[in-house]
Amino acid sequence: MKIFKFGGASVKDADSVKNVASIIKNEGAKDTLVVVSAMGKMTNAFEEVVDAYYNKKDNLPEKLNYIEDYHKKIMSSLFDKTDAIYEKVDVLFGELGWFLARNTSKRYNYVYDQIICFGELLSTKIVSAYLEKIGTENIWFDARNFIKTDSNYRDAKVDWELTQELITEKVDATKINITQGFIAANDTENTTTLGREGSDYTAGIFAYCLNAASVTIWKDVDGVLNADPRVFEKTTLLEQISYEEAIEMAFYGASVIHPKTLQPLERKEIPLLVRSFVNPKAAGTKVSKGTTLVPYIPCFIVKKNQILVSISALDFSFMVENNISFIFQKLHDYQLKVNLIQNSAISFSVCIDNKFGKFDEFYNELNSQFKIDVQKDVDLYTVRHFNADAISVIEQKGESLLTQINKETSQIVVKPN
Repeated sequence: MKIFKFGGASVKDADSVKNVASIIKNEGAKDTLVVVSAMGKMTNAFEEVVDAYYNKKDNLPEKLNYIEDYHKKIMSSLFDKTDAIYEKVDVLFGELGWFLARNTSKRYNYVYDQIICFGELLSTKIVSAYLEKIGTENIWFDARNFIKTDSNYRDAKVDWELTQELITEKVDATKINITQGFIAANDTENTTTLGREGSDYTAGIFAYCLNAASVTIWKDVDGVLNADPRVFEKTTLLEQISYEEAIEMAFYGASVIHPKTLQPLERKEIPLLVRSFVNPKAAGTKVSKGTTLVPYIPCFIVKKNQILVSISALDFSFMVENNISFIFQKLHDYQLKVNLIQNSAISFSVCIDNKFGKFDEFYNELNSQFKIDVQKDVDLYTVRHFNADAISVIEQKGESLLTQINKETSQIVVKPN
């Protein structure tokens, strides 16, 4: 069985849905499980619904109407008004409205997951219905009935034993299957999510449990490039790379592959293909065992909107195990992802991602016990297989605030020009 994953950009409008259907028909006409993300920027739109639900109730109808109009505009170019998909979509919007009206929980992360999942449910219903309309039979199913997790909302951990059992028993590996990325459920059947951009991980989970022949992630680029073309003018396609190299790149933040995706694939030596839905005839990039990045060329990874924090003791004492351990515990408590660490005798610096918006709470708690210097809105550049020219390219991006170099990798925190 093959696993295909299509992200939001691949289903952003009616023509895109038709293109995805063509790819499935030509390359995955049977024995294929297709994972689909929310359409276009709909995850962002649903996040605005969450924000309005908590902070601007008067704006909630406008936010919901935008999402409904967006999906129905796409549907109007794909279906007749009498097609059953309209009723199925209306049912989903009814379920969303019911939750918004009846929910009593004040837990933000829980509410976020119960709302955000509708992006994937809507997109997969539409894609599945369109495939049926053009004669490509398929099975739509709810990923929440198969992928089971703990209750760590917005970043749930997979219960691999139960998930393996459910997928093995219930997925018909001889058919085309359409399901959602990113979403799962806990033991009380509440929706959980696997972390932002977690649809790649969903593909990896199904591949592992089904012993898939391959996973293909369909992107709007030719494959894995040595740099983000939105940031760097010149890029090079990496035709073959090893699991190890891909995991290193993903760890440092390469957006083309989700960090968690590669681990289950590597354990069963399932090759990962990164191909272009714009140019599906191109070979793309293959990630597998035993291949290496040839030739070694600098690979650039950038994380925008980071926070650089330098922490030192108020009495200028050494930063040693006990206070560093305390700081790490607080970073964990406030869900601040650490992307770089550097310490000296009297200071400890971290470059962090404030994904969950809890940095101010972290700062307020530590400010009474430590001297803290903060620089927000900095960029973290990581260069794998760096050379002098590569470092020079980064230094032209702005003022270098912190540099860390090891044998294969250089990381530079930059205040943008």
